[in-house]
Amino acid sequence: MAKVGLLCGREFSFPPAFIARVNELGKKDGVTAEFVHLDGTKMGAPAEYRVIVDRISHEVEYYRGYLKHAALQGTYVINNPFWWTADDKFFNYSVMAKLGVAIPKTVLLPQKGYPADVDIVSESLRNLKYPIDWDGLLDYVGRPAILKPYSGGGWKHVYKVSTKEELWEAYDKTSPYCMTLQEFIDFTQYVRCFTFGKTDILPVAYDPKERKYNVEHNYLTKEVGARVVKDAQTINLALGYEMNTIEFAIKDDVPYAIDFLNPAPDFERDRITEFYFEHVLEKMSRLVIDRALHGNVANTWPKWEEMLGMGAAAGFTGAPRMAAQGAPSGTVVR
Repeated sequence: MAKVGLLCGREFSFPPAFIARVNELGKKDGVTAEFVHLDGTKMGAPAEYRVIVDRISHEVEYYRGYLKHAALQGTYVINNPFWWTADDKFFNYSVMAKLGVAIPKTVLLPQKGYPADVDIVSESLRNLKYPIDWDGLLDYVGRPAILKPYSGGGWKHVYKVSTKEELWEAYDKTSPYCMTLQEFIDFTQYVRCFTFGKTDILPVAYDPKERKYNVEHNYLTKEVGARVVKDAQTINLALGYEMNTIEFAIKDDVPYAIDFLNPAPDFERDRITEFYFEHVLEKMSRLVIDRALHGNVANTWPKWEEMLGMGAAAGFTGAPRMAAQGAPSGTVVR
């Protein structure tokens, strides 16, 4: 039997439905699914699961440590715990800009607050320049601008600012988070893409103000839909994510990727609609069954070094490289 394990937190509809669907679809191939149960992890303990789907380790440090150990023992973890630990939004924006994805102008800011043992006056922060040129940063990204954390998700600690004074007021509320200041895209359309296995992409009409998914199958034109799918595939292939949501703000038919570090996306039925819940459930179940039967752990690593031509020849040794894969067309909602 090839076991699939699920790590999750405060979710109610997806976990039991996912486990039931994997057990149903995987029965003929000997694939089963269950919740992962842990009570301490012994060094060198053999892998109990062929695949683990991780939806909570970003909030529970022990789970992240366990998943790294499981990967060492040969478990295929979705998503790769090593890269997820290292990743951040500012790096993502920088990589994707180099790969030709449309990215809003973005600045990484020094954080507002620090731990108590950091001497902010003379020693620990001697490398920071003061005062910060706030006007220059706003001139660079444009006004209005968006102030948001450089890691994490969920639309938390996000502020829209138009003046230096508004930026200061918002910035003063952000301790201890490291923040980015980003160009505001005055979009006419907005999509959130569900992604499965790097290249299977489903763009969905999304209202970021109401935080609501809308079932509109003709929302995007054929051309814009194709660009969204292509860019989403590039993002996932570069970062190695197989379970993700990617958000595009569309202005003048250009999709700007503004948020794509969501390796534990919201899959709750009442928020993503019954229609998309069934789609996510089926796609994720078939994905993990395939990985349980055929998955190569090396394929969980990001490919951005390879895609940018920054491999061993350029002095980058990095993580084990995954084999080159094709990028089949995803599903375009248009």
